[in-house]
Amino acid sequence: MINSTNFQVEESTLEAAYHCWLQYNKLDHPIASHYQAFCDTLIILDQSQIIHSAKEELVNGISSMIGNSPSTNVVPQAKSSIVLATIENEHLSKYGIDLSVLNNLKADSYLIKTVTYEGYESIAIIGKQDKGVLYGAFHYLKLMQMQQDVSELAIIENPSNQIRMINHWDNMDGSIERGYSGDSIFYKDDKFTRDFARIKDYARYLSSVGINCLSINNVNVHRVETNLITKEMLPNVAEIADIMRSYGITTYLSINYASTMEIGNLPTADPLDQDVQQWWSEKTKEIYQYIPDFGGFIVKADSEHRPGPFTYNRTHADGANMLARALDPFGGLVFWRCFVYNCLQDWRDRKTDRARAAYDHFKPLDGEFMDNVILQIKNGPMDFQVREPVSPLFGALQNTNHVLEFQVAQEYTGQQKDLCFLVPQWKEVLDFDTYAKGEGTTVKTIVDGSQFDLTYSGITAVSNIGNDINWTGNTLAQANFYGYGRLIWNTELTSEEIAEEWVRMTFGHNEDVYKPIKKMLLNSWEIYENYTAPLGVGWMINPDHHYGPNIEGYEYSLWGTYHFSDCFGTGVNRTIQDGTGYSSQYFPENTRIYDSIDTCPDELLLFFHHVPYTHKLKSGKTVIQHIYDTHFLGVEQVIEMIEDWKHLENKIDSYRYKNVLGRFEMQLENAIEWRDRINTYFFRHSGIADEQNRIIY
Repeated sequence: MINSTNFQVEESTLEAAYHCWLQYNKLDHPIASHYQAFCDTLIILDQSQIIHSAKEELVNGISSMIGNSPSTNVVPQAKSSIVLATIENEHLSKYGIDLSVLNNLKADSYLIKTVTYEGYESIAIIGKQDKGVLYGAFHYLKLMQMQQDVSELAIIENPSNQIRMINHWDNMDGSIERGYSGDSIFYKDDKFTRDFARIKDYARYLSSVGINCLSINNVNVHRVETNLITKEMLPNVAEIADIMRSYGITTYLSINYASTMEIGNLPTADPLDQDVQQWWSEKTKEIYQYIPDFGGFIVKADSEHRPGPFTYNRTHADGANMLARALDPFGGLVFWRCFVYNCLQDWRDRKTDRARAAYDHFKPLDGEFMDNVILQIKNGPMDFQVREPVSPLFGALQNTNHVLEFQVAQEYTGQQKDLCFLVPQWKEVLDFDTYAKGEGTTVKTIVDGSQFDLTYSGITAVSNIGNDINWTGNTLAQANFYGYGRLIWNTELTSEEIAEEWVRMTFGHNEDVYKPIKKMLLNSWEIYENYTAPLGVGWMINPDHHYGPNIEGYEYSLWGTYHFSDCFGTGVNRTIQDGTGYSSQYFPENTRIYDSIDTCPDELLLFFHHVPYTHKLKSGKTVIQHIYDTHFLGVEQVIEMIEDWKHLENKIDSYRYKNVLGRFEMQLENAIEWRDRINTYFFRHSGIADEQNRIIY
């Protein structure tokens, strides 16, 4: 399972890095005897591949934490036990459980309840379907890991979101686009790795946080990957789908929109061409012969040089619906990405605004997509920046299925070298009030399907895992993987609750360990923002790889990512009166806030306005002094995190200690470079000195 060739550390410390939050360490706590009473026997009243996975996980977790392997039975027993069943099982009436509480909940919901049978207390884990049983099993094991009392349980879990998805950007040569954790676990040298043990463990991690959909290749589909939908490669895809299915996860593929030309021997990819439609119909039928529960396609079209329907003067609805018709007989879905913009922009043109693009392209098409098409909308209008407003498409699309897209991979937020716990950022997005149906129309109530009468809704995100021993490069970046799953399962969870769960399950219950790590996580997004691009301006990064500062790296490029800094001021004018008009894409309540310098939030000021360096923020500081202060502060905060981490030496295993310390040392170098370049740039442009006379070059 674990190749330790490149690590001069003991095997046990590698195991800790590998097992993420499913450590299942032996319980050295008096509560272990309390668990023992229930954990001798598993009563498995229903049978399925997924329930077998639940049983396997419980046996593994209980054996590791308690020290004995539970026996199993398939009928109720007059003894304390853990009972697994779905709500339809006829034996449940013997336990006196009121199952009506699950009737109106989502398919993946479950109940964990302390029950009595013939005078013996048991723990019942009841799923509305078998997936609920699996999720409930992971939940029960988490209670044990968190050392919680299980004597009077009455837990009902109903997921916030119907679709809970991860998108991989893996290429078949083994590389991962925007991957910061080694190579792909699925592919190597244009072949499948067939590392089924690791892929199974990945499925376990996904299922433990409730992920139910997975696409396994890059949305930028290159030549080799185009062949994933051919009979030569579908058997290998099916093997991955078999593993994922046993953990309640549906498998999807990203497709090349021009497949009809590249592998279909047709002269066109016009979605209205009958031969193109027929080819996709036959190809889809072939896919389902190999994978009967195949989820469908992820499509990036007409974006960043990818082919699409614009080539043929067709709309995105034409393109998506053509694929949807092919998938419809099999229940398949099309996830159509809204990341569509002019990537050949003239930097001299101050009116063309990349931020407007998604709304301008897709708002006019609202209601024209088939019911099995789902538009995939990035959380912001640009591209996963450390700070940008919420996309105005949320609330604007009221007649089209759509999902929110996050990026767990830290492309613009430190690349899993710098620590940046993203759950607080995601919480801000989910809690944002669009005012689409008046006050309270938050993004989370839109994407969970409760606001509009849509068939499909939910959340997806770009994966941050690779084949590094700890899966995420920086061990602390596992918290983003875990936190994403937990948050989209229950959008009411706080950042603090999620951080505490992850730290305790990953590092244990020593207060001297979990408290400082939790603090680091919760402060890290603000710290990263402090020493990088200020006040929502974004894009002051090195082109191509996107790590480290390059303040004018994109300023004269074709990509439409400008900040327009000059000797008078900085920022992008996106107002209605004399700017790009982007602020008009929101509902009036938010337009009024963003369009006025007086009411625009400080953290987004430079996204919406070009202002003088002497402009006073609501904090009372000038823009220029804010820039100086935050960049000096950010470096100081990184130094403080390093000192706090060093206090953990000998309190955690050597691999994870050294791994994170090495990442913090990289982060400090990065923060210093950002501080000095940003401060120097703006000092030279503004000619305004730092009030505290600190060193600026």
